[in-house]
Amino acid sequence: MVVTWTSIQLRRLQELNASAEQQSLRFATRGERNCAFQDLERGLVSRARQRLEDLRDAKRRPLLCQLESNLATALTEEGFVQVATPNIISKASLAKMSISAGHPLFAQVFWLDDRRCLRPMLAPNLYTLWRDLVRLWEKPIRIFEIGTCYRKELQGSQHLNEFTMLNITELGLPLDQRHGRLEELTSLVMAVAEIDGYTLIPSESAVYGHMLNVVKGVELASGTMGPHPLDGNWGIAEPWIGICFGLERLLMVREGTQNVQCVGRSLSYLDGVRLNI
Repeated sequence: MVVTWTSIQLRRLQELNASAEQQSLRFATRGERNCAFQDLERGLVSRARQRLEDLRDAKRRPLLCQLESNLATALTEEGFVQVATPNIISKASLAKMSISAGHPLFAQVFWLDDRRCLRPMLAPNLYTLWRDLVRLWEKPIRIFEIGTCYRKELQGSQHLNEFTMLNITELGLPLDQRHGRLEELTSLVMAVAEIDGYTLIPSESAVYGHMLNVVKGVELASGTMGPHPLDGNWGIAEPWIGICFGLERLLMVREGTQNVQCVGRSLSYLDGVRLNI
């Protein structure tokens, strides 16, 4: 007979950021399993306590805050301008993105009233900025935003209702440079995030159609390019590229954790450490 962790034991190991190998251990007897659990839990708790002490004593910032700062610095040095736009957007803005009743994403939106919602993506606001900046700046227009987005996702190890998105856009570049530019920006972000061994995989999106996904075990980013039929809703007629990264997923992959909640905004975790230790 092969004995595995109980559901309660496994949930506790996941909370404590046990590795995939540790979570998949098998035992000959229940007694052997229970002894192994006590030893493993004790070691993981000790490691967690030390990490919290290091966070305070070394005056180190949480991982998510560090990554946001490092990405903003790298992109600014690359010639991009950081923008900060509202978390609350209008129903009309979503409709311009083709997200209306019946669209797969519509049911995931957190509505504040019948006209306003918490943004499920950064793109509508960046389109709005493009519309004005195209009159004011020479092309190419390079802007990015790092901000919180909200979706009614199925709660699980890889999804959050409140997550941090990085959206990098470049408007007014030559048509034949779009694909290469997406690859360059992907390489830049992944280098800053300290992740290698990723792949670029074509996919389809309910909003943009053809996409280029960045994958390492899980989807980390999605990129696309225009001109696109949606552009006319904002009066945009220039070639462009855009790519969106989920910062919590980048951290989940880099840190080797099995649980995205531990690296997101939380009252239960601090810098990846479960506080009920």
